[in-house]
Amino acid sequence: MRALTAAALAAAVSACASAPQVLPPVSVTAIAETEPVAQAAGVDAADDPAIWRNPADPAASLIVGTDKRGGVHVYGLDGKSRSFAQAGEVNNVDLADMGPVSQGGAGVIVVASDRNDLTRAMLLVYRLDTASGQLALLGKVPGGAGEGYGLCLLKQGQRLLAYSVLKQGAIHEYELTLGAAPSATPLRILRVPSQPEGCVADQRSGTLYVGEEAGGIWRFAAGATAGDLVLPVDNRTLVADVEGLALLPEGSEGGYLVASSQGDNAYAVFRLPDLAPLGRFAIAAGALGGAEETDGIELIGGSFGPEYPEGLFVAQDGHNQPLGQNFKLVSWAAIKAALGL
Repeated sequence: MRALTAAALAAAVSACASAPQVLPPVSVTAIAETEPVAQAAGVDAADDPAIWRNPADPAASLIVGTDKRGGVHVYGLDGKSRSFAQAGEVNNVDLADMGPVSQGGAGVIVVASDRNDLTRAMLLVYRLDTASGQLALLGKVPGGAGEGYGLCLLKQGQRLLAYSVLKQGAIHEYELTLGAAPSATPLRILRVPSQPEGCVADQRSGTLYVGEEAGGIWRFAAGATAGDLVLPVDNRTLVADVEGLALLPEGSEGGYLVASSQGDNAYAVFRLPDLAPLGRFAIAAGALGGAEETDGIELIGGSFGPEYPEGLFVAQDGHNQPLGQNFKLVSWAAIKAALGL
């Protein structure tokens, strides 16, 4: 019996030694946070952010964030809500600057995934008034048969593509036609094996990255219907659930891909284009609270004022007790410094 016990103990030690060890994240702290969504503490409501950078006055930039039980908020960098568009059950959001309306462009277009009908996804198309922070609903377009979940946009010149990520695993690509009444033309359907959510498109190449919550990160080349699981959940760099994705381009093909590694309240950073892991970070409590169980994230480069000299990272905070969920704002320069980039 003693020999058997020793053998079993040795086997257990060997198994623990061979199991992957999660890489500890470095810590950063938030500079600001948004007002909480209207839901009470403990209610899962805030979900996904998008950022509009004001090139003329970066400090006057705006953050769009979803309350998946009520609608879409617009916040200033001070965290205060500028407006709220009631929309019922929504989930993810993205935006694209299609040029000034005064010069024949479509303006800043905001698209949110509408999941009020769990059998028929829709996409809500808004125009953002960047001066007032108000959202004007232009209309709804189809998002595919199934429950609407993730959403990201790809701007290619004056073309605007939308990726409607359905909870059942399909990703529907549409070309949006903007105008008095927007419309959507289906282009292709992509698939991952199980439930996806976050997605992000590389505006330079048209490459699409999709987070499969239990599986990892998939990459789809422009125009392709089959993808590759390029960053699997390994419980070292990525811990399920894989949630939000963000991409910061640098040069013709470089930059960073960031993923919310929700299972251990961290964020994984990968180098483009080879997707080499560069490290992990967590938003710890400082002057403000930390961020845990993050769903959506966003990262935009460039100056947003003296507090965000190299870019702005925004993450949904799934806790934020004793208040309702909100979004945390972190300096990209601070993240780079913590990771030694």
